[in-house]
Amino acid sequence: MTTLYWEEEIETLPRVGLESIQLRRLQHLVSRVYRTVAPYRRKMEAGGVRPEDIKTLADLRKLPFTVKNDLRDNYPFGLFTVPMEEIVRVHASSGTTGKPTVVGYTQKDIETWANVMARALTCAGAHRGDMVHNAYGYGLFTGGLGAHYGAERLGATVIPVSGGNTKRQITIMKDFGSTVLLSTPSYALNLAETMDALGVDPSSLSLRVGIFGAEPWSENMREEVERKLNLKAVDIYGLSEVMGPGVAMECLQTERGMHVFEDHFLPEIIDPDTGEVLPEGEKGELVFTTLTKEAFPIIRYRTKDISRLIYEPCGCGRTLVRMEKVTGRTDDMLIIRGVNVFPSQVEHVLMSIEGVEPHYQIVVEREGNLDTMSVQVEVSENIFSDEIRVLENLSRKIQLEIKDLLGVTCKVKLVEPKTIQRSEGKAQRVIDKRKI
Repeated sequence: MTTLYWEEEIETLPRVGLESIQLRRLQHLVSRVYRTVAPYRRKMEAGGVRPEDIKTLADLRKLPFTVKNDLRDNYPFGLFTVPMEEIVRVHASSGTTGKPTVVGYTQKDIETWANVMARALTCAGAHRGDMVHNAYGYGLFTGGLGAHYGAERLGATVIPVSGGNTKRQITIMKDFGSTVLLSTPSYALNLAETMDALGVDPSSLSLRVGIFGAEPWSENMREEVERKLNLKAVDIYGLSEVMGPGVAMECLQTERGMHVFEDHFLPEIIDPDTGEVLPEGEKGELVFTTLTKEAFPIIRYRTKDISRLIYEPCGCGRTLVRMEKVTGRTDDMLIIRGVNVFPSQVEHVLMSIEGVEPHYQIVVEREGNLDTMSVQVEVSENIFSDEIRVLENLSRKIQLEIKDLLGVTCKVKLVEPKTIQRSEGKAQRVIDKRKI
């Protein structure tokens, strides 16, 4: 049976009551971390702050930030607050930019995670009796198991299919009657493309809603996914350092942001250059403090994700603050001849142009002392087989649209369908060939 809320009392709590819970949990967190984690204690002492200085939520800004290097410097278990015999699971990042970041969970942490994921799934209209097709990757990546435990907590049936073997996934969707799809948005498009090649009509499937995360995606891509898979597409947000998936989630009543489960995850927006907390409603870097995690709490973690917080009432009745769809990251921001460029902005342009497929790559190179950007993008079969003049006009149109929106000139290379390598996880949107 469909229900609107998983935990109605918390999800609809007036802000004064929510802030009372947040302050109590924050004070307990800071005291515990100061007592049990030497690196945090040293940073607090260096900043001249002690646990008793946290008297209001505004005092959060007195605490030092945590950044990814803090996790790597204390690899693997140096920031855990409990002995290893209390750790029931560890996850880790891929480590592609250095040492992996390792996170740990107590049994209570796993239960908390399952609960917030059940909230998230309920936001999307999932319920007991749904057949949840979980195509997020299992293993050290938090996506697969995080979503899995949440769906089980909800009482749904989980198909732990993970990523890959796309044709088999489509067969399972048909035969098992999958109603909820969980995957990255790029893999959802991969599924749609394979269905088309196999002659499978998405409307013949039972899919009702898709919950997509783990990479930024634009509103235009949302429309593309919904059209090609015949479902409602909603966004989920999470990161392993904070918990995994289930930190924030869109509801069905709005596409103006994702509800942050802020009784567990306390958000801030800061100026990424100065570190100053920005006024309500302004866009900047998202920062999180975990309020209930036992094994691996984290204080003022700089996510590098660019967003803003929305405090206006939501039509669904939830009082939880919403975070706007992530528009990019401070660390995947490209600077091309002094112009800041996010891949999601390029995607927004491409997805608004007829005849362009939702598969592209941005290639950045350095020619002499100047940076150059080129965009390789697939076009539909009928466009690619058209006369040269049509292709030239389309290429010129894309180039002008990008120049108009971003203020940067780029080369555009149109390629035939299925040329760009497909992703079974996060899509590689940028190839940076500069030697910087």
